[in-house]
Amino acid sequence: MKATGVVRRIDDLGRVVIPKEIRKTLRIKEGDPLEIFTDKEGEIILKKYSPIGELSEFATEYAETLAKTTGHIACITDKDTVIAVSGGSKKEYLEQGISPELEQIMDDKENYTSKENNDVSIPITKNDNNSKKNNAQVVYPIIADGDVIGTVILLSKDENVKMSEVEQKVVQSAASFLGTQMEL
Repeated sequence: MKATGVVRRIDDLGRVVIPKEIRKTLRIKEGDPLEIFTDKEGEIILKKYSPIGELSEFATEYAETLAKTTGHIACITDKDTVIAVSGGSKKEYLEQGISPELEQIMDDKENYTSKENNDVSIPITKNDNNSKKNNAQVVYPIIADGDVIGTVILLSKDENVKMSEVEQKVVQSAASFLGTQMEL
């Protein structure tokens, strides 16, 4: 664990303020749920809660099925990181922070499809450096109880591939199914 040098007092209602710099670094926004853990030494650990993270094993299996069915790279994200990938480099995507562009798609509750090979593809992770690595992609938000909790992404690096309505429907179905599973 890393010390920050920041000390805060508990107020009369038992609250403690997490400093803005730490919230910004960890991408914690107002209203974000936090999990609270304690350890044997009496330390309290706050962790940003990822509802879809609870389904990470299931998401991995779903990504594998999507990749095998479509022949494309399949990624599933929560609101912060890629939690499952299949058909592509796990090192390149898995547990990498998502790009601001992908975060914006989630904030807007939009879906995204690069329709032609010459269209700009959005970076998936922060490490993509806005380079056009993917020639075709489909992104759909996973929505549970009205809130976006992640995305399902299908992408291809093959310059001759274009995502059709079939791929769009497959990704939309996957996102809807995962969202429904979170509501149960």
